[in-house]
Amino acid sequence: MFEVRSGSPQSTINTQTPYFNADSPEEIVRVTTRGRKIEDLLKKEWLLTNSRGSFASSTVVGGHTSGYHGLLVGSPDPLVRRLMTLSNCLEMLLWNGPALELSTFEFSDRFAPQGYTQQQEFRRDIGAHFLYRTQPADLCKSVYLARDTDTVLVEYTFEEVREPVDFVLRPFVGMRDFHTLQRSGAPLTCRITDNLVHIQNAAVPDCGLLLSCPPARFQSDPQWWFNFIYRVNRDRGLSYREDLWAPGFFKTHIEGSTRFVFWAHLGAAGESEPAVGPDAIKEDLRLHQQRLWEQAAAREKTHRILCLAADQFVVKRRSSGGDRTTVVAGYPWFADWGRDTFLSLPGLLLATGRHKEAGSVLSTFAAAADRGMIPNRFDDRTGEAQFNSVDASLWFIHAAFEYLEAAGNVDEFSQRLLPAIRGIIDAYQAGTHFGIHADADGLITAGDQNTQLTWMDAKCDGIAFTPRYGKAVEINALWHNALLRLQRFCEGQQLPEARRYAAMAEQAGRSFCKLFWNAELGYLNDVVLPDGTVDASLRPNQIFAVALPFGPPLTRAQQWAVVNTMEQKLLTPYGPRTLSSRDPAYKGRYEGSPRCRDEAYHQGTVWPYLMGPFLEAYLKVRGHSVESKSDAAEFLRPLLRHLVEDGCLGSISEVFDGDPPHRPAGCPAQAWSVAEILRIYHMVTTE
Repeated sequence: MFEVRSGSPQSTINTQTPYFNADSPEEIVRVTTRGRKIEDLLKKEWLLTNSRGSFASSTVVGGHTSGYHGLLVGSPDPLVRRLMTLSNCLEMLLWNGPALELSTFEFSDRFAPQGYTQQQEFRRDIGAHFLYRTQPADLCKSVYLARDTDTVLVEYTFEEVREPVDFVLRPFVGMRDFHTLQRSGAPLTCRITDNLVHIQNAAVPDCGLLLSCPPARFQSDPQWWFNFIYRVNRDRGLSYREDLWAPGFFKTHIEGSTRFVFWAHLGAAGESEPAVGPDAIKEDLRLHQQRLWEQAAAREKTHRILCLAADQFVVKRRSSGGDRTTVVAGYPWFADWGRDTFLSLPGLLLATGRHKEAGSVLSTFAAAADRGMIPNRFDDRTGEAQFNSVDASLWFIHAAFEYLEAAGNVDEFSQRLLPAIRGIIDAYQAGTHFGIHADADGLITAGDQNTQLTWMDAKCDGIAFTPRYGKAVEINALWHNALLRLQRFCEGQQLPEARRYAAMAEQAGRSFCKLFWNAELGYLNDVVLPDGTVDASLRPNQIFAVALPFGPPLTRAQQWAVVNTMEQKLLTPYGPRTLSSRDPAYKGRYEGSPRCRDEAYHQGTVWPYLMGPFLEAYLKVRGHSVESKSDAAEFLRPLLRHLVEDGCLGSISEVFDGDPPHRPAGCPAQAWSVAEILRIYHMVTTE
């Protein structure tokens, strides 16, 4: 129980289906909440983001289920040091009858208050909207996040007032690192000037939170509220109880139809209120949305929703040389990761016509290369580059050449990206960090039993659950792809290095087919270990050998065998499993403690991003026929339904359970999930 204590069959996808609502060109999703079970509603989330990697997020009834939920999670130094600042608000209507509470909070033994019982529906467009029908008044609560500042607007529109009411709003403040939870006694202070509330935490003295709600008046009434419960944290084996501080409340009298805005802004300590007003912020959001659609030539609903989903991951990282474009790997807890960025870049930026931003992303990571290695991630707190990946550099090369094909700027490519590409090839050939080097057979080998250098990188308590050391199948498919692309570029530019790269590619391709093709099983081995033994576990990594534009020289029969094996033995409606369900090591549920989840992460868990290379390979072996495009469209349907019906509405989850009914799990909004579905959707509907 909580306590309150005072104190300080066509080749296009038909979007005329029940799960696409065309009432408004801006609308992404609409959910009827009245009469629905609260347990079901709490599984549906919404997410708003901005160019700083900041976000607002919760469930469709406004009740938080995760410690990452909040009305304003921002950063004084994007993308590092993100803070959960404004957690939530208690909203009440006071009138002649019993007090009506619009908020929904969960404590250990109850939901209190139970505002979801007053709610009619939830809508999502440029904002998140909650529609309430109460006895004295009907109102809409709308949440908007400014694009370029850490400012959130919560707009209250009273559409029909049948009896006069007093509206009371009590904000709950965190001002904490967004990876942690707050306990009572945090050094929070409040100062009031001209109805502007200044909140600071002595632990983060360089920034402050401003709150205001004109025309409501603020009344100081500091309280700690104890033991808010976050059920998702609890299910994930994490800390799940939080105490939140309320400095006081805003109150205003309502007699007729009206609109007013409560806003919160995270800025430098002592900063005054933001210069841009609420209407300007909303108009900027609408114009930005329209520009995205025009740039991507997105004319129908599904394409538009995917473009908006993609935009949420495209952000700016502050650096000494100025802000640079980068890609958040997923919300709510990831920052920018090299592997995720370059695998996502063709879908997020090239398929949507955002070539200039794609070039900026590539340049950001190229500038941080070390001994031929592109950073795998930048630390979320310090921004320091980290390099524990064998494939991030190879995905960088692939993305750079995809960018060259899309943008066509050879001079820019040669000056800004080609030196980094050459550096990667030379370093991988000669040897670099983590034992990464080309073996005598021309293939790349890397790591040992204690490392996790491929994308199957789960590690807990010092245990790498899928170490995949030695020669991994997708790493060498990427290596061969990189060598051939570089060879052809050099030939086109009449550069003498073309012969060298051609010889390296020829050797790598020949060795690949010899070492990885398993004639007995009829598919590719997953890993060739340093002692020459093979790991023939049936995994989806082999699909890249077919999907990449310059994959190893497999025969047509071998390519068909790889695709058919994937479809028949690994594929689910939401993507391929990471391990065959017949394997003794298979784990069909991604759940439980961090260790349990890490053990299952790549041992059967479904990753929807893999639907991208699977469908590209599927189309490739079938010659991109009209029939194959129609089939690919059908494969996409379950994920497009998930986009607007389950999990984080308007985005695509990181993973799904391997076992039916394939519950969405992991990060609720994942960049490469969205990127690969958008890329294939674009391929199926426009080519």
